[in-house]
Amino acid sequence: MLDGWMRRWMDPGLDAAGLRLAARGVTADGVTLAGLALGLVAAGVIALGGAGWVALMPLLASRVADGLDGAVARARGKTDFGGYLDIVCDFVFYAAIPMAFVLRDPGVNAVAGAFLLASFYVNGTTFLGYAVLAEKRGMATRERGEKSLYFTAGLLEGTETIGFFVILCLVPGWFAPLAWVFGALCFVTAGARVWLAVRTFRRLS
Repeated sequence: MLDGWMRRWMDPGLDAAGLRLAARGVTADGVTLAGLALGLVAAGVIALGGAGWVALMPLLASRVADGLDGAVARARGKTDFGGYLDIVCDFVFYAAIPMAFVLRDPGVNAVAGAFLLASFYVNGTTFLGYAVLAEKRGMATRERGEKSLYFTAGLLEGTETIGFFVILCLVPGWFAPLAWVFGALCFVTAGARVWLAVRTFRRLS
C-alpha cells in the first residue's frame, strides 16, 4: 500500500547513489547478493537470541541494498537474470526473518510462524502468478517504480513488511500475536489480488 509513496521519496537518492556505485564498477547482482547476506546476518542474530537493535542494523542495511541494486541496474543496464535474482533473494529474506523467530523460541513461536510463512507463500504465489500473466498480456506499470516484473498494489507490500520486521526486532516477545495478525492481513491481500485477477484476466480472455 505504501510502496508507491516510498519509491517516489527514496528513488532520487537511490538513483544518485546507484550512478556512483556503477561508475566504480559495482554490479547490480553484487549489490543484490550483499543485501541477501546482510539479511541472513540479521536472521542469524535473531535466531541466536541477540538484541533486537543489533539485528536491526543489518536488516535495514539489507533493504537499502535491495533498493540500490535496482538503481545500479538502471545505471549499468538491466538484465533479465538480475531481475530474477532480485526476486529470489527477496523471497529468501522474507522467509528467513520469520524462521529466525521460530528458531529463537520454537515452543512459543512455531505455530504462529508457520501461519505467517504460509501467508507469505500464498501471497507470493498470487503476486508472481499475476506478474506472469501480465507479462504475457504485455501489461506494464511504474506505480511501484521501474521493475523487472509487474508489481500489483496490495494492502501489504514491501514497506509494510519491513516495518513489521522492525517492530518484531524491537519487541520479539510479541512475535506470535503479531504474526497471527500480519499473516491474516497477508491472506486478505492475496484474496484481493485473486479478485483483481478475476476482473482483469477474465475480461481480457
